[in-house]
Amino acid sequence: MSEERFVDLETRLTHQDQLLNELNDVVTAQQAKIMQLEELCKALTQRVRAASDGLSENDPGDERPPHY
Repeated sequence: MSEERFVDLETRLTHQDQLLNELNDVVTAQQAKIMQLEELCKALTQRVRAASDGLSENDPGDERPPHY
């Protein structure tokens, strides 16, 4: 192999390493965001369930209207 070919291969490898590191950073950031959104979704689901449980306990269908 010629010296020029080795230099070309080393240059390509360096660029691929840089690209791989950049892609890894993007994937890591996306995973962190996904985890954050999953936690938010769980918290919202719990709040909705708690609110619906509170509504079922105070079912207005059994109460007399205030004008009686």
